[in-house]
Amino acid sequence: MSPLAPPTLTIIQCVVAGLIAGLCMLHLGWWRGELRRAGAAWTLVWTAALAVLCLASGLTGVVVPGTGTEALLLVRFCAFAAAVVLALPAIRALTDGPGVRGLVVGTLAWYGTAVVLWSTTDLVYTHTMADGVPAYGPIAPAVELLPVAVVGVYVAVAVRSQPMTMVGAVVTVAGFTSALMLLASSLQPTSPTTELLAGLWVLPLVGGLQLLATTRIAAVRREAIRHASRRDALARVANAAWYLRSPEAILERARDECRAVLEDPTIEGTLRPLARDRFVAEFGPADGHDQDEDARAFQRDLARVVSGAAERITLTDRLTHAAFTDSLSGLHNRPALDRRLVQALERANVERSRVSLLFCDVEGLRRVNHRRGRRGGDEVLVHTARHLQAVAGRLGYVARHGGDEFVVLVERSGSDVELRALAHRLRDGFSPPGSDVLGPHLAVGVATWQPGDLVDPDALLRDADLAMLEAKRSHAGVALYDAELREKVAAQLQLRRELEQGLGEQEIIGYFQPLSDAVTLEVTSLEVLARWRRRGTVLQPAEWLPFAEESGLIVEVGRQVFRAARAGMERFDLPVAVNVAARQLDEPDFVTHVEQSWGTDGWDRLTIEVTESALLYDAEHVRSSLEALAERGVRIAIDDFGTGYNSLSRLGELPLHVLKIDRTFVQEVRSPEGAAVLRAIISLAEAHGLDVVAEGVEHADELMALVEMGVRTVQGNMLGAARAGLPIRGARAESARTSPAAVHLAAVHRVRPASV
Repeated sequence: MSPLAPPTLTIIQCVVAGLIAGLCMLHLGWWRGELRRAGAAWTLVWTAALAVLCLASGLTGVVVPGTGTEALLLVRFCAFAAAVVLALPAIRALTDGPGVRGLVVGTLAWYGTAVVLWSTTDLVYTHTMADGVPAYGPIAPAVELLPVAVVGVYVAVAVRSQPMTMVGAVVTVAGFTSALMLLASSLQPTSPTTELLAGLWVLPLVGGLQLLATTRIAAVRREAIRHASRRDALARVANAAWYLRSPEAILERARDECRAVLEDPTIEGTLRPLARDRFVAEFGPADGHDQDEDARAFQRDLARVVSGAAERITLTDRLTHAAFTDSLSGLHNRPALDRRLVQALERANVERSRVSLLFCDVEGLRRVNHRRGRRGGDEVLVHTARHLQAVAGRLGYVARHGGDEFVVLVERSGSDVELRALAHRLRDGFSPPGSDVLGPHLAVGVATWQPGDLVDPDALLRDADLAMLEAKRSHAGVALYDAELREKVAAQLQLRRELEQGLGEQEIIGYFQPLSDAVTLEVTSLEVLARWRRRGTVLQPAEWLPFAEESGLIVEVGRQVFRAARAGMERFDLPVAVNVAARQLDEPDFVTHVEQSWGTDGWDRLTIEVTESALLYDAEHVRSSLEALAERGVRIAIDDFGTGYNSLSRLGELPLHVLKIDRTFVQEVRSPEGAAVLRAIISLAEAHGLDVVAEGVEHADELMALVEMGVRTVQGNMLGAARAGLPIRGARAESARTSPAAVHLAAVHRVRPASV
């Protein structure tokens, strides 16, 4: 037996099968790159069926006739049927034609029946060879061509309403050419030529499909490039939004990108605010000409990027402003000052210039808060901010450091004389509305960084703060941090270390000064005064007590004084009085501290002396603390009356028992004016039911004048200086008892001289 076809024809058909298989890879690339994958997928399967058909046709030419030949012929027929059936969904996917489900089912049924007839009858295939060529049955042409005609009719219907492109026309012509070749191979008598046509009729169709695939791949590539360029443009705009700090600049950058990508110079962009921190951006041609959907989608994406960036920048600016701006005064806040100070010192270190800080404190703000409330205090702070801006805004960087403290940062500052003049202008020109003589005023401390100094922002701020504290202590209200102040600060640091050590070693002791009956001169109670016994030497209060009050160590000093007072009360069996500083009263647990130091009993033998200035602290807290102590039996005395800032109405608001007249009034008792003031104070005390104690009695005539005014208790060095032991008390010596002063005082009060 010889092969069915000459070797040359067989080789041609196998090569064609290989080419078609290669085209399947081309269609696979189209399918993977196509956004709408249905057409590419169906053409891929369709081309694969055509490849199998061509390969089966080629193999029939090299197989020896027999059972193998019949199997290959059946495979070729099935591949042919598959190619015809797959043509329907492939054409529909490419042309968006009518549905093909019914046609596909009918065609499959048709070819299924034909396969059955092929295997069981001679109607389709006679299972014989004629001159080495298969002999087909009488209905074979109808079986093959009728479904092909159905496909042709469907193609005509599908492309009727579609615009015909050059590629579509070529594919259509190629398809009909293949149909004509198939028709010729089916209608002609069986021969080697018809067998060759049966294997090669697919070539025009495959060529058309290759052209379609190549065109679609090129279109996909162009679309991918277009999408990539638009994606890159969006990325460039999004990246630019991180370093462009204004929404307008981002909008302009996005407009330029849109014009370049769409190749349309008429594109314009707008950015409109919708609400707080919300924006809407729009892009489009200025003349309103039509655009495709892809261009409109790109412009919408670009608008979303611009809108989001504008919202982010606006929110960032607002948060940054809130983070570095004081909400009350509108000035820069402390974090902003710290950042600016670091930058200023770095520049000055390079330029070799000076940087100065003017540290300003609003003294008396607490009094304003007590008199006018927090709203009044806020008004003073706002006025202070405006005043500092008006005076120093052009010269420096003004910031609120916190609370009642403000800082003016001056870069490339001038001489100390110029800085002192600026500080005086800040202080002298400060006059908040509604203030009086005792109203708030500024204390200004100045510190300067010199080229060659260590670059330390915290140290410069600390020096300016120390200068401000020195300004508060001085009469001028202005101080520069210079060598003298530096030595003073070093001495204070040493004093603090020693005082802290002394407090830890319980070196605070009590000295006792008598309070005497003005007539009998008998000691009726004791005032406990703090002394510091350091290395065997007793230090006077003036040497360390002001620093203790300023540094806050007075709280622990006060505790030790209360313990000394308790010990003195038990030792001498006399009531005692203890001075309380403003800083002690300001402690939230002041009453608890007193209980821990004094004990739980003997409250009626304790008097707490409070200065008028101490009452300027938190009025509600002070009143509640004093009331709690008064309920336990403690007597409350207002010390140095007449030297503070309280109104007389405060006497009725506080739980007071004793009014102590300051020595400055006692010294003026000899003059008619001074005597009149004393009588007024005594009358005021009597009106409020307060006992009166006169301090600083140093002369007998002062004592007699006070007795004549009705003062029953006096205190002064003439009657007994402060000492560690008990002063003279009880019965007096005969000489003292019968002295002219004693006799006169007794006569004034109509009492007998004190007996032994």
